[in-house]
Amino acid sequence: MSAVITIQERPDAATGPRSPLAAGAPGRAVAYGQGGSVALADFLAEVRGVAALLPERPFAVNLCEDRYRFLVAFAAAAVRGQVTLLPPSRTRAAIDEVRARHPDSYCLGDADACGCADMVPLPHYLRLPDALPRLAGGMPQLSDAATVAIGYTSGSTGAPTANPKTWGSFATSTAQNMAALEGLLPAGATAHVVATVPPQHMYGMEMSVLLPLVGGVAVHQARPFFPVDIAAALAAAPLPPLLVTTPVHLRALVESGVKLPPLAGVIASTAPLPPSLAAAAEAAFGCEVRELFGSTETCILARRRTAIEQAWTLLPGVELQPQPDGTLVHAAHLDAAVALADIVELQPGGRFRLCGRQSDLLEIAGKRASLGDLTHRLLAIDGVRDAALVQLAPDACGVCRLAAAVVAPGLDEAAIRDALRQVVDPVFLPRPLRLVDALPRNDTGKLPRQALLDLLSGA
Repeated sequence: MSAVITIQERPDAATGPRSPLAAGAPGRAVAYGQGGSVALADFLAEVRGVAALLPERPFAVNLCEDRYRFLVAFAAAAVRGQVTLLPPSRTRAAIDEVRARHPDSYCLGDADACGCADMVPLPHYLRLPDALPRLAGGMPQLSDAATVAIGYTSGSTGAPTANPKTWGSFATSTAQNMAALEGLLPAGATAHVVATVPPQHMYGMEMSVLLPLVGGVAVHQARPFFPVDIAAALAAAPLPPLLVTTPVHLRALVESGVKLPPLAGVIASTAPLPPSLAAAAEAAFGCEVRELFGSTETCILARRRTAIEQAWTLLPGVELQPQPDGTLVHAAHLDAAVALADIVELQPGGRFRLCGRQSDLLEIAGKRASLGDLTHRLLAIDGVRDAALVQLAPDACGVCRLAAAVVAPGLDEAAIRDALRQVVDPVFLPRPLRLVDALPRNDTGKLPRQALLDLLSGA
């Protein structure tokens, strides 16, 4: 069967340069998994087939769990001129909040009836068929000016904000990301990627959706969670694969003792990677662990080998401009400079050091400290597995005290306070300090501020 799918242009994307949806030869692998590899030609046929099924709406919330189906659905929406909305999480509340901003949107996914994490039925939900339809045709061309996604920040520092991304900016940033992976990908062969981060997150979008489209790599269809599942997905690759993960997953892998097949390397992002963990992972898995720095607002902009480096190296085309309260980011894929709250110290050779955030700087009783440094000292206590600090609203005396939630099986609050008292000024001891079974991190390891406040208040 064959048909012609017309790309329905938005007014801002009617003119200007166009770029192909995907790069590479028709036979190169785009994805792989239990059913073997999927060639680019077959992928494009399924993209055209799914595009014909989509409703006439301008915005789509892609909730597919299977990474390959997410990839097909994202590409199909782009071919139809639709914008993929990327909520900060797949909870019903997060989805409803994003859809309230885009009332003419719909949801699509690969699960029955609902498609969201808390199993609450969703209105305007399209379930992809088990057997994806195929239509013949040529390579779709997308306007570089077309907005193809809107990513929402995680809410770790406040309310989620929207960040539109054009196809041209994604293509440019993906070329920069390939430079960030230099030395880890095989020469003259298709690189294979296994990702533990969801494709709905901007880091997951960059490393497991855009790389297969315009970077020429093949991605595993699953999103493995447990160490044994990650090991099985890695073993399915025909060549040593690249593991794209988070510090939370990497720690679980190291502590599990699971044996992994030979790896091309490990990429980590979404939260600070402790140098000790990076070194332990390199020793355990026999490959380089490379940390990436970026944000939903900027996409990935720097890299470092955390086990042996403190400074970050900027990706090609990225420049930083320090400001009193943060940093301006200039990059080829950004239409205008983007302001980040991170404070940096520039070094020669396109390198820089992160010095925290202005909002992390604390002043209590005339004394100063950094929230990041205090958290690092808390995590360094033997027996503490996870922890988070937050500054509370002013109390009756006008003092903004610190509170902490700590995961430390086998320790009590007094022992943790005694250990912390040895390394920090008493005015910065958290009150309250609450022991919990786990922190309410989302599926990328981030910790939304409101979720932490709710945990500390017992909500």
